[in-house]
Amino acid sequence: MIRRLLATLALLLAAAPTLAAGWGLEQLMATLADNPGGRVSFVETRYMALLDAPIEASGELVYVAPSRLERHTVKPKPESMVLDGDRLSLSRDGQTHTLRLRDYPEAAALIDSIRATLAGDRATLEKTYALKLSGNAGRWALDLLPADPAVARLVSRIRLSGSSGEVHEVEIFQADGDRSVMRIGKPQR
Repeated sequence: MIRRLLATLALLLAAAPTLAAGWGLEQLMATLADNPGGRVSFVETRYMALLDAPIEASGELVYVAPSRLERHTVKPKPESMVLDGDRLSLSRDGQTHTLRLRDYPEAAALIDSIRATLAGDRATLEKTYALKLSGNAGRWALDLLPADPAVARLVSRIRLSGSSGEVHEVEIFQADGDRSVMRIGKPQR
């Protein structure tokens, strides 16, 4: 479940090495916070040491600020994951499983990495991660480096990249060497 969650969270998260004058983490967070959400397409590729070839999934992501995140996978097989507040529901093969994030603190920290970034919530991010921003408003990359040892046992780094207030890619580097890359399409208005 944690591995699937890691790959999935990869909801909505290479740039120039220095920041443009007057632009930085504060400005990025403010720009992200102004985004009310919307629908986007996604294609996720998972690279796992146990497999000879990567696995690809695609579908639609829905974000409703500040705390609802949905992932509706169409290929390779229909599946829905809905995160609303503290509740995570996974629907697959006609069955739905629901769990409370408070019962899974490491998973909650991973989910909050995506949700807090989308909401522009720097304070929540800094509870669990050291933040490293590179680039400029036109092309940025935000690395989230786990400061919590329990989270570091699961993930070594999360890199979100985009432009202005849009996240275009989320790359999750797991502690075991596996990784996933989610490319996010343009918002559907």
